[in-house]
Amino acid sequence: MYDSLKHIRILLAEDEKSLAELMQSAIGDFCESFTVVNNGEEGLKAYKKIHPDIVITDIMMPKMNGLDMARAIKKINPEQIIVILSAYSETEKLLTAIDLEIKKYFIKPFDPDELLDYLCGAIDKIEIKKVISSNENYIFNTKTKKLYKNNEIIQLTKREIDFIELLINQSDNFIDDETIKRTLWNERNVSDDRVRTFIRRLRKKTSKDLIKNVSGQGYALN
Repeated sequence: MYDSLKHIRILLAEDEKSLAELMQSAIGDFCESFTVVNNGEEGLKAYKKIHPDIVITDIMMPKMNGLDMARAIKKINPEQIIVILSAYSETEKLLTAIDLEIKKYFIKPFDPDELLDYLCGAIDKIEIKKVISSNENYIFNTKTKKLYKNNEIIQLTKREIDFIELLINQSDNFIDDETIKRTLWNERNVSDDRVRTFIRRLRKKTSKDLIKNVSGQGYALN
């Protein structure tokens, strides 16, 4: 029932080690990635690096508390989904969370299954973005089917978009020439030169290092 989470990246900022481990075991296996940090300062750095779909944060943490981290994240992305974890004694701080337009919080102790159910329900609101290359800041939005570099759109043809999606969906494996020909052209007798020319043009639009080729195996995201 949690298959909808498999393409979701979650960032958890929680300094209570036992709770962080519990959430990692209860939620982490369902997600594409589940990154844990133990303070808001580390959380903000991780956010800028991994571009998570959902942020879950405790309020009281060392170095930077969860609300200050959430405020900084909202400046970067006002639409970011943030879930607050709170103790009963933090009522005043929850009012600050409302001011930050954080729409969901869980009072400790809470049932991880309830959090899981909420995350599944929130997914429809998310434009899932895949980080293709963190070194070169390439991100692909799977809903709008647009490729960005440093937040600027790279203009691609439909076939180039289909190829990027093919590489993302098979990110653990190389895509061989025959699969590329069958998927992108749906024609017989597509030449190897045609495939190489297509990829060479895509590299010119993006980066020569974005797509790697291994002789005898095929192509993959680098």
